Amino acid sequence: MSSFIGFKEIIEEQKKPLPYKIERAVYAIRKGFSLSKHHTALAFSGGKDSTVLWHLIRTYCPEQAESMHVIFGNTGVEYPESLQFARELGNKWGGDHFHETKLLRTEQKGLKYAAQREVLEWLRSEGRLSEVLKADGKLKSTQCLERSATPQMWEDFEKRGLVWPKNTPMSYWWCTDQYGFPILGKATSKLDARRINIDCFLEFSKSSSEKDELHEYYDVLRQCKFSQHCCKLLKKEPSERMQAELDVDVIFKGLMASESQMRKMNFSTRGYIFESHRAHITDGSFYHVNPLQIWTDEDIWEYIRTYDVPYSPLYDVSWTDKAGVEHKIQRNGCWGCATGILYKDNQITMIRHTHPQLHATLMKKGMGDELLKLAKTKNNGRLNLTAVFEGSAQELLERRPCAFDDLDERVDGSGIDEEHDAEIKNEEE
Repeated sequence: MSSFIGFKEIIEEQKKPLPYKIERAVYAIRKGFSLSKHHTALAFSGGKDSTVLWHLIRTYCPEQAESMHVIFGNTGVEYPESLQFARELGNKWGGDHFHETKLLRTEQKGLKYAAQREVLEWLRSEGRLSEVLKADGKLKSTQCLERSATPQMWEDFEKRGLVWPKNTPMSYWWCTDQYGFPILGKATSKLDARRINIDCFLEFSKSSSEKDELHEYYDVLRQCKFSQHCCKLLKKEPSERMQAELDVDVIFKGLMASESQMRKMNFSTRGYIFESHRAHITDGSFYHVNPLQIWTDEDIWEYIRTYDVPYSPLYDVSWTDKAGVEHKIQRNGCWGCATGILYKDNQITMIRHTHPQLHATLMKKGMGDELLKLAKTKNNGRLNLTAVFEGSAQELLERRPCAFDDLDERVDGSGIDEEHDAEIKNEEE
């Protein structure tokens, strides 16, 4: 069986019965094991898809399953139900081969974003911006800005709680302070530079105004502090570090084409097995294996019911919308993710009902303020909001129905790549 399958073929394959899909998945699993020269691993999230994949591996390749590593990506913002389930199943099925990813820690103390802004404004008032800005108006580096602060300023920031101590975990909260909250879709919020770098770019760089089609996007970016860096910092990088530590050269993932058009396109162009380069592999390739490529959610649940597979109790949590319609949580993941905020019944709307304490924490620690800024942003009609946003974020959050539940139009961030990539790459030089 070829690893490549066309876009239209994927759609046809998705219509086939579960026994056929099990057969195809098992073939892909065995093929993946045959490619390994070092060690294999399963990317495990505690969700239903990766659990079913693990069950398939244990059932049809029991010998290989015994030596396979299982890497649980603990982002620190996992749903409590999923976290408990992942650890319990990991210990039961994986034993010593079950591993949790760890967050990096800061190597030196640093300023929180509010303090970085104060330093920038102080330098502006002193006429010393040239000390921290490049000729094109971009920030030389975050460290350069922080070094400009006087000892007295550092002492004051310490007293006011505006300093991240050395060895601080680079957690979701550290990331949202330094980069921004994961608000809006990934195509829009993919900027990887620290927020203070983006501020300087928007305020001082002439290149920020060269493209007319980006002006509306810049207007939103000026008002709302958002970024997708948390996905890279909390998920991608910790997993890849652990893969390197365990000398993994084949990683199994429970990704399905049915989850998005992007994944469908990726599978049609790359196949269910594709190669990539990893520095720790010097005698061959690193392989990504996706045996559930043609499966759907319905297949996953049929398999769970048929073979009595355990699953996270998160999927049994439900809530009722303002129209009286009951919803169940469909996917696990990071509860602090607001990339779908502009769609109805999004995750933030959901956790307000299902996990009110988590929602309250998220809003009080800054996301509420950023959503309010987003809501008030006007972009020549591109961001058309159905509610009038007046008052504080807390007042809006307490309104019933919640005002933030009505954000339902996209903000276009396409074309930002060329504008920011250079800055992103050099941000931490």
